[in-house]
Amino acid sequence: MVKLLFSYSHRDEAFRDELEIHLTALKRQGIISTWHDRRIVAGEDFGEEINENLEQADMMLLLVSHYFIASEYCYEKEMKRALERHQAGEAIVIPVILSPFDWHDMPFGKLLACPKDGKSISKFPDMNDGFLEVTKSVKQAAKKINSSQAPVE
Repeated sequence: MVKLLFSYSHRDEAFRDELEIHLTALKRQGIISTWHDRRIVAGEDFGEEINENLEQADMMLLLVSHYFIASEYCYEKEMKRALERHQAGEAIVIPVILSPFDWHDMPFGKLLACPKDGKSISKFPDMNDGFLEVTKSVKQAAKKINSSQAPVE
């Protein structure tokens, strides 16, 4: 099972919630499990929990918006570490474009984003179509991860 982490600005929490609902079929099929910082419980060390999950994730979705870029924590801590792990071949990072802004020159700009062609989810007449494209991309990436993790006999 692929461990998926959401990296997002809390201002975009509604997008994260909706995307997680769309990913439920993949969770029910045992393809992925998901984690985000709202799963941290009272008394736990916030930074430690996020770091631990960043290090354990097989796939990280960067839920990208102008709020994400403006967030010091998302940009400097989560995104930078996610990209380091991606470049080292330890995890897959998928930028998910939530709202329109100039993101192509950002550090993740060279990665293939979703929805297709980097169209932002908020620009779909029916956002469910955008979330469906993301779900299909996650499923495809999870299959790739699972095939590379399969034990050799």
